Amino acid sequence: MSLSGGRVAMALLVAMALLAAAPRRTSAITCSDVYTPLYPCLGYIQGGGAGGPDASCCSGVRSLVAAAKTAADRRTTCGCLKSVAAGVSSQYIALAGGLPAKCGVNIPYKISTSTDCAKVK
Repeated sequence: MSLSGGRVAMALLVAMALLAAAPRRTSAITCSDVYTPLYPCLGYIQGGGAGGPDASCCSGVRSLVAAAKTAADRRTTCGCLKSVAAGVSSQYIALAGGLPAKCGVNIPYKISTSTDCAKVK
């Protein structure tokens, strides 16, 4: 079955319109997207947890939780946090792991070097 030139042009226009209207996922969350909002929490963690996390720290934690909308985003976030945890003391890991609860949010995994991020949903 052959198509005339007009039909081919119409088919291409329809295909281009469908592609233009298709929803697009911008870019997936990156480790930079994970670390940046958590930067205000460094003072709390390095200070041994004295005084509790401040408002800017908790704002960053909440912003990160909100940004990790898909399971893939949450697995990436987990992997980024796990890689940082591998290079710090257990005291810092414990303080970082307690931040979600102190800031009033939940995450579906434990911040730990032993967390299997592939299983995060």
